[in-house]
Amino acid sequence: MDLHRFAIDGRVIGADDVQLQDALARAYQSPSRPRCLCVPGGVEMYVALHRQYVIKRMPDTGDRHHPGCPSFEPEAGQSGLGELVGQAVIEVEPGRVELRVDFPWERMTGRSVARGEPAEVAEVAQPRRRMSLRALMHLLFERAGFNRWSPAMEGKRNQGVLHKYLMEAAENVLVKGAALGERLYVPEPFSEQRKADAAQRRRAKLAILRPHDGRWPLAVVLGEFKACDHTAVGRRIWIRHMPDAPLLASNRLWERKERVFGPLFEARDADTGVGVHLIMAALIRARREQTYEVESLSLMLTSEHWIPVEGVHELPLIQALVAQQRRFVKPLRYDARSVSGFANALLLDASHAAVPLHLLSPFMSPVERTAKEQAIAAGCAASWVWRTEDSMPPLPAPLTPVKQ
Repeated sequence: MDLHRFAIDGRVIGADDVQLQDALARAYQSPSRPRCLCVPGGVEMYVALHRQYVIKRMPDTGDRHHPGCPSFEPEAGQSGLGELVGQAVIEVEPGRVELRVDFPWERMTGRSVARGEPAEVAEVAQPRRRMSLRALMHLLFERAGFNRWSPAMEGKRNQGVLHKYLMEAAENVLVKGAALGERLYVPEPFSEQRKADAAQRRRAKLAILRPHDGRWPLAVVLGEFKACDHTAVGRRIWIRHMPDAPLLASNRLWERKERVFGPLFEARDADTGVGVHLIMAALIRARREQTYEVESLSLMLTSEHWIPVEGVHELPLIQALVAQQRRFVKPLRYDARSVSGFANALLLDASHAAVPLHLLSPFMSPVERTAKEQAIAAGCAASWVWRTEDSMPPLPAPLTPVKQ
């Protein structure tokens, strides 16, 4: 079965057809919508223009696609995204998203509340959910596809790929009325030969931090944490691929974050036998010219393949899935208080529906274990469970491979 075909204006065309761009250009001007033919009857799509024409899924249709289809997306309720959709994550039109966040986009001289955000509440109402820096990281990694894996991705993830797709993920995303792409910096891959040019592009990008009219704009740096060292007045935080531009932080801020994210720092020293990456999202402002100070930060652990994980306990499962060349999605926490109700991974190649994969670790708290066991009992009969004190059971066998 070929899951990569589309019906466009009465014609069936494959995703790798050389005439696809011409067909999408015509569809872009047409009132009719293309259909993805991954399932009988197809699923309606739409065409967008980003340097070239691309075909995208319509909002809230991801779970209607076949699990092996690139357009498949689990229901939002199968991850922490479900708690934010409609309140903190608002799809204003197909492909265009507005975010409500719990951090500011600017500071005002002599004011603790940014202009445009009332200090007094005129009426009592149920407050809307707002997303944190961690949730923003998860959203960008999910929009960029880094929580998804297929064998074709082996060896194709590096800093250049992260830079490209995370910046593309920020396109058509608004935060407090500002384009996220204008306030997001993801380091380019470092090269000694090109470091001066890259530094100039970084300074041009972060020029948005210059204060004006009493306003101090903020931006987000998203990259891999490397190290932190002491200075006479605080800390210097080093991000990989930014060896010439440390981020400055107060001792108080850093010590508090070390306590909060202690397990993630420990994960880099854990006896896992596999590599990990510690990803940082830092909300920064300009302390002085080309001097960047951290206002707040969040951290996220990923596998060596840049797949976000909740902790060390998930690494053996992710490693086994990659080694066995399986297709899967990793549900992300966002701002959920607990992840016990979510599958640790969703296997996409073993059935005509995604198969939940669950882990039960002896290091889980009694509350977490109970919640996980309840989620397993309430889930589908095809769920796979690994109690990690025992050997890993065989994964569900893959279906006949689909044409890719």
